[in-house]
Amino acid sequence: MRRLLLLLSIFLATPALAADPAVQGSSEALATDAAAYAAAHGVPQAEALHRLRLQLASVGIADRLRVQYAGRLAGLFIEHTPDWRLVVLLAGEVPTQDLLLGSADLRVPVQIRGGGAATRTAVLTAIDAHRQQLAALVPGLRGMGADPRAGALLVFQRASAAVRPTAEVEAELTGVAGVPVRLRLISANFDNATATGGGRVVGASGGHNWICTTGFVVTAGNNRGITTAAHCPDGLSYRGPDGEERLLTMVGSWGAGARDVQVMAGAGSGPALFFADTARAVARPVTGWLTRPMTRSGDWVCKRGEASGASCSEIELTDFAPPGELCGGLCSASWVTVKGPTCRRGDSGAPVFIGTTALGLLKGGAFVENDGCAFYYYMSLDYLPEQWRVVRTGTDVRSAPEPLATDAG
Repeated sequence: MRRLLLLLSIFLATPALAADPAVQGSSEALATDAAAYAAAHGVPQAEALHRLRLQLASVGIADRLRVQYAGRLAGLFIEHTPDWRLVVLLAGEVPTQDLLLGSADLRVPVQIRGGGAATRTAVLTAIDAHRQQLAALVPGLRGMGADPRAGALLVFQRASAAVRPTAEVEAELTGVAGVPVRLRLISANFDNATATGGGRVVGASGGHNWICTTGFVVTAGNNRGITTAAHCPDGLSYRGPDGEERLLTMVGSWGAGARDVQVMAGAGSGPALFFADTARAVARPVTGWLTRPMTRSGDWVCKRGEASGASCSEIELTDFAPPGELCGGLCSASWVTVKGPTCRRGDSGAPVFIGTTALGLLKGGAFVENDGCAFYYYMSLDYLPEQWRVVRTGTDVRSAPEPLATDAG
């Protein structure tokens, strides 16, 4: 049934009969996301669209540069001002080089620069080796990750728990980690994005009603399902645009370390689409996907959550370890953060995408007062379990190479 696979949100706003959503192709979808970019960065629509095309075209170039400079790579990121460019940050001092590298019909601006304090590999090794020691020294620890713009270990601390000067704490943490550490104070509570309450009941657990968001249609062999977050209830009700209700049953749930995903069956066999707008009037197919190694700080991405609707912003960290034991134990440093200000509890499982290219599934966020959001973080599609893969539609895959089989770390 066609409507039943339009499951970006588990519940629609009303049970009334709804018209079929408009389905966007790749070009129209990217133009829509470019409009959000243009508004955020103060550039004309045509320039915004050109920059998003550069972003997608630069994926293969970035992969080659990552290999070429593997021994000294401190970070890869996108700069948006004064002009768009891909930056390769190397540890130590090296002469700055400005390049134009070809990709299909585009010339991608690239800058090779030095000044990174440590390599990405060294920072990730320090997180693995010294995470518990660092946590013991930072009251109110809110997570940590590799900062690709500085080549440093970035540690988040709850602002109300900070009692010593920042410079003093950074020096102590640097001595323990063996790589430069930067401390960022943040007034936010970290949590999974599921919320109690809301307009529609989705699932019940522990005496509470919970709202979640579905992500992408997936397949494994002859099996087909829809994703959401593993920390959502095991049994979820879905009401389609035509008002029909059905129960989705859990096929499997994976919620430890680098994963927060469960697959639900019972959605039907219609086209594999996802909603991309707040009003759920526009749907898109998936024409391809990008893995975590293909993702850079500064990439412009969008999400559509049941609680906060549709919004777009920039990726900040591609190597983030959420705090506490939000991953069925300690979280790995494999989560990707996206700047706010739009995310809310109830967005769990939401799809993260650019155009018709899928990137990941929203897990949680750094929530501030008055329903604010410092940033949210998502699971890359690298970590879909076992043989499950996103269902891809169409032939427009220029911007989305086949996924890599291994982690970037």
